[in-house]
Amino acid sequence: MKVPFFNYSGAFKLLEQEFSEIFSDVINRGAFIQQKDLVEFENNLANYLDVKHVFGVGNATDGLTMIWKAIGLSPGDEVIFPSHTMVASAASVVHAGGTPVAVDCGDDHLISTKSIEAAITERTRGVMPVQLNGRTADMDSIQSICDKYNLVLVEDAAQALGSKFKKKNAGTFGIAAAFSFYPAKLLGCLGDGGAVVTNDDEVARKIEMLRDHGRSPITGQVETWGYNSRLDNLQAAFLDAQLCGYDTYVRRRRQVAQRYIDGLEKVSQVYLPPSPSLVSDHFDVFQNFEIEVENRDCLQEHLARAEIGTIRQWGGFAVHQFPALKVRGDCPRTNLLFERCLMLPMNTVITDEEVNFVIQKIVHFYNT
Repeated sequence: MKVPFFNYSGAFKLLEQEFSEIFSDVINRGAFIQQKDLVEFENNLANYLDVKHVFGVGNATDGLTMIWKAIGLSPGDEVIFPSHTMVASAASVVHAGGTPVAVDCGDDHLISTKSIEAAITERTRGVMPVQLNGRTADMDSIQSICDKYNLVLVEDAAQALGSKFKKKNAGTFGIAAAFSFYPAKLLGCLGDGGAVVTNDDEVARKIEMLRDHGRSPITGQVETWGYNSRLDNLQAAFLDAQLCGYDTYVRRRRQVAQRYIDGLEKVSQVYLPPSPSLVSDHFDVFQNFEIEVENRDCLQEHLARAEIGTIRQWGGFAVHQFPALKVRGDCPRTNLLFERCLMLPMNTVITDEEVNFVIQKIVHFYNT
């Protein structure tokens, strides 16, 4: 049995007929940039998240950069973020003129609230939790810190559409947030794509201009230097079609996660994420299934020989571990994590038999 880390063709073949019809419809209407399909998707996503404003953008990185631009990040301003994230999180701060400051993660692999407060200086302007792997951080504690020090809160919710903390959606806690629609995401398009969401009218006004060359949608006049970062209308139509059945995708991922946990919880060398069956403040959507394991490299080789695809997230490096970037941060828990972290296949088209096969190979590795 061959189990790819992500079955791209399989995931989109499920909707091949519907995608073909959408493609034909959009092409024949000549509806390519900022047409009704984008507006409909933005409205439907706003309703799903219970948020006031949604703007489709070229990708989540652009989205975060434009958020920091919209709130007026200045040279010398510091933004605290977790080093366990894609480099894009920190890059958005740099591109907006600020300085990213890396902090450690906790045992759930999300930003450590204790590390946030320890990293605050007189130059700190904001905090950017990353809602990683489909889990939302302890936003009560983070908001409390931001209120105490008068810091702006921006969420990198790229991996967390549908995730909740205390029944409130990821991406709706701070002044604004960005989501990713990269093809391997829970809600994925057929290329790059993202969205910015906010309840702040002034941030919304600026984002709408920034994504379209700084041009006012009301007057048509260019009012600021902007970007060319608009979610393609065709991709918006593909995304809107999937959004209708999104809760089904989430439910399946939670089922797969529970199967992994049931099969691996007695393996002492494997450290698992929180189970979806736990009663807690968190509702996890399992964008990824990231575990920590002993003898990680040998296990990964063992699984590769069985044609099971696995990934070391971010290529096996946290942001503060790239010397060329010179990102400041003391992250001992993150350093340990990157000696042991591994992501197992997790997607909506993986079968129970394939999950069982992965479990079997992991158990066999540690038993022998």
